[in-house]
Amino acid sequence: MRWLIGFFLVVALALPAAAVQPDEVLPDAAMESRARQISAELRCLVCQNESIDDSNAPLARDLRLLVRDRLKAGDSDADVLDFIVARYGEFVLLRPVFAAHTLLLWLAPVAIFLLGAFVALRFVRQGRRQEAAPLSDHEKARLDAVLRRDDAKPDDT
Repeated sequence: MRWLIGFFLVVALALPAAAVQPDEVLPDAAMESRARQISAELRCLVCQNESIDDSNAPLARDLRLLVRDRLKAGDSDADVLDFIVARYGEFVLLRPVFAAHTLLLWLAPVAIFLLGAFVALRFVRQGRRQEAAPLSDHEKARLDAVLRRDDAKPDDT
């Protein structure tokens, strides 16, 4: 029974690493490391929430091979990313660039947080400032009458 649990644990831990096939691995360890770093930054266009390094989709494999081909051709890491983005668009990047056209994407969470903090602060301050209105002369007279009646009652001691 223990060996079965151990087997499933090993398989479960090895699944993410199984995406890169042995025939894709470059013989140069430094270049393979660069390819893995680049692949970790690129989104699988089929899975959309995985990098191409983690995805088993055929398109992810094609992109991994394309990255390795570009590296073998002598491209820098930036050149490889630029090539892929030019071909597939910025959606392929797992971390979008910070530019004018992505400003809303980057600043919206901060703006929503600040707006929420402002609204909460306004409610807190408004609650503190709200004081009771002063009593009118009629209300004061009625209150005095009620208090005099309570004073006139004998104590039940």
